[in-house]
Parts: sequence; C-alpha cells; structure tokens
Amino acid sequence: MAALVSSAIISLRLLILAGLLMAPIGAAAYSKASGLGIGKNGAGLVLFVTLQRQAMS
Repeated sequence: MAALVSSAIISLRLLILAGLLMAPIGAAAYSKASGLGIGKNGAGLVLFVTLQRQAMS
C-alpha cells in the first residue's frame, strides 16, 4: 500500500511539472492560432493565389 501511495505522489509531481513546463508553449500556440488561415501578404499571398489558380484549372 505504501508503494502505491508513493507511486501516486511521484506521478502527481511529474504531471504538475509537465503542466508547468507546457503551459507557456500552449498559451503561445493558442494566441498564434487565433489568425484565420495564411496571412494574405507577402509569401502567404503568393501561396494563396497559386493554390487558388491550381484549384481552378
């Protein structure tokens, strides 16, 4: 029983540590994902127009 409790405590600590390390990366990814699709300027515009022309032919 003591081994189970010890294992659960270690697992909980690892979960908390992983959450603390991944939270900033997740927040940055979430903030970047708010844009809709590829930006329509520069290389993104060229890619968009190219893909649209290929889809029409």
